[in-house]
Amino acid sequence: MTSIDVKVISIESLTETVTKIILETNQQSSFKAGQYLQVVMGENDKRPFSIANAPNVKGIIELHIGATPDNPYAYEVLQLASNTKKLKVEIGLGEAYVRESDKTMVIIAGGTGYSYAKSILLDTLANQTKRQINLYWGAKTQADLYELAELNALAKTQANFSFHPVVEIANTDWQGHVGLVHHAVLSDFNDLSLIDLYVAGRFEMAAVIKEVFTAKGLPLTSLYGDAFTYL
Repeated sequence: MTSIDVKVISIESLTETVTKIILETNQQSSFKAGQYLQVVMGENDKRPFSIANAPNVKGIIELHIGATPDNPYAYEVLQLASNTKKLKVEIGLGEAYVRESDKTMVIIAGGTGYSYAKSILLDTLANQTKRQINLYWGAKTQADLYELAELNALAKTQANFSFHPVVEIANTDWQGHVGLVHHAVLSDFNDLSLIDLYVAGRFEMAAVIKEVFTAKGLPLTSLYGDAFTYL
């Protein structure tokens, strides 16, 4: 873990509730894909957020923060970033970072858990070029999948990458999976012993995935996600 000062260079609304913040640093800020940082609000008040960019992007840190005024835990971080244009962060935290493996990679992201998935996806495409990668991103509606077009385009250019968007409420022209995101994975994979699974989203989702997927043959050693430290 490294403590660094960062400059806020842009704040962009991705949806009504999700904001992208780009941070700039001139200090050493090494981390592994899938790790997170903590925004230091006070000596005993440090708030974690996944890092969305790959580690090979030097000097830049990308965050996707889901926050509304009735969620002060995250919203206060947005306010601080907007008002001061600077933050103090601790970077390089978490053990759910990407591993090298010959197994097929499956990533399940719920909502802004996509930021964790994005870092792992981009890093694996760059460094494990022959590995098959499957990203399942679940959200309430299509509008909540704020990088849908970019991921569809990436899947067309990367032969080893498959993107599977999942929504709970579908428009009439929706052509992807409908329902819960982990159900989509179970419908596509029969032998879970052959995959490595990376998970980011609500604790409730992670708890269900751990119970269901390990019961169906996924080894615990092939299950990665920061939530599992507490489950």
